[in-house]
Amino acid sequence: MDYRHAVYAGSFDPVTLGHTAIIERAAKLFDRVTVAIGYNPAKKRSGLFTVEERVALLKVSVDGADHVDVQPFQGLLIDFCRQLNAGVIIRGLRVLTDFEYELQLGMANRDLAPEIETVFLFTRAEHVYVSSSLVKEIAANGGDTSLYVSSHVRDALSDKLGPGPPGA
Repeated sequence: MDYRHAVYAGSFDPVTLGHTAIIERAAKLFDRVTVAIGYNPAKKRSGLFTVEERVALLKVSVDGADHVDVQPFQGLLIDFCRQLNAGVIIRGLRVLTDFEYELQLGMANRDLAPEIETVFLFTRAEHVYVSSSLVKEIAANGGDTSLYVSSHVRDALSDKLGPGPPGA
């Protein structure tokens, strides 16, 4: 395993400024970072954006970041890490409830793949409450998402959801 290669996985539906901040920090810590977009091919529609759209949005979001690539994956994250020979999984933490969930995942991953380490990065204070779900809710109701996502993601949300409810 290459412990200089880290994988940061998520659904990224859509990618937020909190996600990109974690990616930027991980890129400073590791020689290579793969942003892994998880999906289940058995689900006809598993989010607002298709996997291909999420890959494209993330590629624009990390454009210019050294040694960062974006790839979709399915199945267990540890199997994907093994395919890449990546020795580290990056997980972002916002609040206490994140920690409880991430601890469960991290311990299961350690049981299944003790050769792969999990590293937790705390989000910046301004992103503590930001989630993709919150962003989609704001955008669907015609709210301003500029504090939470980049302009190209804002445009994609507008294209996908329209201007919001009547009268907004």
